[in-house]
Amino acid sequence: MPNIVLTRIDNRLVHGQVATQWCGAIGANLILVANDEVAGNKLRQGLMDMAAPSYAAMRYWSIEKTISTIHKASDKQLIFIVCETPQDVLRLVEQERCTALYGVPTMFVAELHHEDFDKFNLSSLRTGIMAGSVCPIETMKEVMDKMYMKDLISVYGLTETSPGMTCSKINHPIEKRTTTVGTEYPNVEVKIFNQETGKECGINEPGEICCRGYNVMIGYYKNQEATDQAIDKDGWLHSGDICMRTPDGYYKVTGRLKDMIIRGGENLYPREIEEFYLTNPKVRDVQVVGVPDEQYGEECCAWIILHKGETADEKEMKEYGYASIAKHKVPKYFLFVNEFPMNAAGKILKYKMREESLDRYNNQK
Repeated sequence: MPNIVLTRIDNRLVHGQVATQWCGAIGANLILVANDEVAGNKLRQGLMDMAAPSYAAMRYWSIEKTISTIHKASDKQLIFIVCETPQDVLRLVEQERCTALYGVPTMFVAELHHEDFDKFNLSSLRTGIMAGSVCPIETMKEVMDKMYMKDLISVYGLTETSPGMTCSKINHPIEKRTTTVGTEYPNVEVKIFNQETGKECGINEPGEICCRGYNVMIGYYKNQEATDQAIDKDGWLHSGDICMRTPDGYYKVTGRLKDMIIRGGENLYPREIEEFYLTNPKVRDVQVVGVPDEQYGEECCAWIILHKGETADEKEMKEYGYASIAKHKVPKYFLFVNEFPMNAAGKILKYKMREESLDRYNNQK
């Protein structure tokens, strides 16, 4: 049997958090173990650092994954890290010589840009999972390079899918691992449906990604109405995410349905614009939201965090966009900030960004 170590930094019990933070989606232990067995098979873990975010599915997933990967890591040590700061993670990766690291994109960004990042030896890292929200291409490449995680993969899913439905593999080409969320889990159906017609979308046609299979939750606890809204009569769980399927069977998530911006009848996908601006060497991170506009219905507002020591203004960012992307995709507004509003799990709260963008926009009138 392997050694299982729970490293406590913030004096909180992982199991207690799972119990108190569970969002209400009812599954079954066997389903969670089977689902996580798939992800475990993709990684072939050695010494593991479970730097899981605080939202319940990932914490529960980490605990269940330990159980489901015991047979594959029977001579290894499995380490759970419950920590509050990027420095805690970096320090313990170095101290315990961990080979795998899990987290949401904002966690990896915070670690990469920590002021003491270069002081830590992370060369033991080999693999891990980036999940929980759309994974920026440039961030994944940076993690692979600077954090030595050459075998990094991404998992896509929801708490309601226990929590995965698609996953990349370490033997997938790097281009596929950084630009897609892989292929569907075994014995799980994944389809993309047109939101207006209800028909299945064709190749490279964006629509809502839906899932059906053993991994789909039984329902929301004591909330049949919400359950019926999430799972249709044919058993398909509707994710609320926009996705497209490539000709070779990979899935590309482009954003949330509610985040899509409709400007003058054109559908604009924030992730596409965000990925573009991340190619600017001055930009550390960027998020794009929609704000009401009298002429076009909606306009884009980009929130930008610059690298330390860099300066830029709205004019510069617009010119950068006009030189390479379609004019209507260049945000009308740019806000330069030090951080994004996030919840305790490290997920970015775009609804708060929309509210604040609208407030600032109205104040400028």
